[in-house]
Amino acid sequence: MSPQTSYKRVMLKVSGEALMGQGDYGLDTNTCRRIAEDVKGVVELGAEVCLVIGGGNIFRGIAGAATGMDRAQADYMGMLATVMNALAMQSALEKVGVPTRVQSAIAMQSVCEPYIRRRAIRHMEKGRVVIFAAGTGNPFFTTDTAAALRAAEMQCDALLKGTQVDGVYSADPRKNAQAERYVTLTYLDMLARDLAVMDAAAISLCRENKLPIIVFNIHEQGAFTSVMRGEGNFTTVVEQQ
Repeated sequence: MSPQTSYKRVMLKVSGEALMGQGDYGLDTNTCRRIAEDVKGVVELGAEVCLVIGGGNIFRGIAGAATGMDRAQADYMGMLATVMNALAMQSALEKVGVPTRVQSAIAMQSVCEPYIRRRAIRHMEKGRVVIFAAGTGNPFFTTDTAAALRAAEMQCDALLKGTQVDGVYSADPRKNAQAERYVTLTYLDMLARDLAVMDAAAISLCRENKLPIIVFNIHEQGAFTSVMRGEGNFTTVVEQQ
């Protein structure tokens, strides 16, 4: 553990939509670079970092299924979208001087490594950022669940979820000015109150593995670094308050 941060190894979960910037679709290179700079700041604190990035800026499996596509087929398409985002983030990270590896749960050796747990851990031990792509490799699982699974496999100290707001609220603060931001919550609070931050499978997986979930605003410059230092606004989800 670095003296500058509370955690030695962390998983950062970023939604695909976070990479759109002000756009309605696709990737914004300035946003990717800003997030990459923030990840670099955490690496410079001495922490080991891995990422899972969603694919909703390109394709959502559940949305495809809603239009009549086969759900499993649509989910595989969504997994391919996450690979595209992972490669884009790898490029952004390496442009700011952070060595990075992409590992995919669906084999595609021409563009990235296959997912191998021990190799991923070794990469992080050597100071490389590892981006896990293609979800769990199975349909019907979200990238939130993939992030929780990989965080548990990597023996991470915490799962940090970068969202559109600075924590977990009782209601959407962008629509309800009276919404309350929680400083701490329990896993059961998240499930019982149906707080739409992560799906139930991901929360349950974190609970079973005693993996803290930290929710913060990925759009604030330097927020990831600040949260790792215990600064700024965020919500921590643990077993007991």
